[in-house]
Amino acid sequence: MTKGRITVDPKVHFGQPCIAGTRIPVYAVLELVREGIPFDEIVRDYYPDLTVEDVRACVDYAVQLIKAEEVHLAPAP
Repeated sequence: MTKGRITVDPKVHFGQPCIAGTRIPVYAVLELVREGIPFDEIVRDYYPDLTVEDVRACVDYAVQLIKAEEVHLAPAP
């Protein structure tokens, strides 16, 4: 789902992941999602250059990052 929708360019927002073809960082969209704002409202009221699929791609991108993250737990004392 995120393939091609999320890009990382060191010349745009210091390399922060952005929605392809825009300067809109993924984190900015995710902050709105965190606030419980519906995807269609995010597009309509905040980022009319995006689509609902772009918002979904932001969420998917975050999920993929978490899935790929390695967690190292210290042994219990």
